[in-house]
Amino acid sequence: MCDSLRVRWTIVPQTAPRPWIACGRCGSLRAFQSSGRIRLNANGRKLDAWLIYKCLACEKTWNRPIFERRNVRDIEPSVLEALQANDPQWIRAETFNLDALRRTSPRIDEFPDCDVVKDVRHETRDWTKLEIELVVPFPTSTRLDRLLSSELRLSRPRLLTLHEVGTLRTNSDRADILRRRIKTGTQATLDLSAEADREQRWKPLATGAL
Repeated sequence: MCDSLRVRWTIVPQTAPRPWIACGRCGSLRAFQSSGRIRLNANGRKLDAWLIYKCLACEKTWNRPIFERRNVRDIEPSVLEALQANDPQWIRAETFNLDALRRTSPRIDEFPDCDVVKDVRHETRDWTKLEIELVVPFPTSTRLDRLLSSELRLSRPRLLTLHEVGTLRTNSDRADILRRRIKTGTQATLDLSAEADREQRWKPLATGAL
């Protein structure tokens, strides 16, 4: 919109999910953390791949299957290269694969800590609306209300009030959108036409130019 300050926030989680697995050394369920290493095993043209985790209590390893008995020709070349090179970016993305973790673990600890990288996409003089677009490359347990509250320094009760009166709008029809996990494509728009300190207070918080 022509009267808007549009920003993009990229949310980068800092701590990967930690599955709880029965640890043979501890004798009970323990939280495991990714070691950032891949184990490969070739059997002819078949390949097994695991992501290696370590028990946080005793460091016993656990191999979380990525795939097993997969024909090499059926593996995307970029994936095969990443596995063979222990590519840290590919491995980091895989540590956030909640679907895979849920197939192997009865409990998964998730963490809300994240960095927020803010970029200005468009700005007009005398803007009155703040439009925030979210990019979330990895799953995170962070809720929309917590994110907005933290980054814009607003209490969650005030956020709820702004949403109820229509000053805060989102691109979702869900009544509980503020309590939902954030994901790529989520958009929030604040009508700040009644706020005299848009440039002094709101813009630095929205753009990260503090």
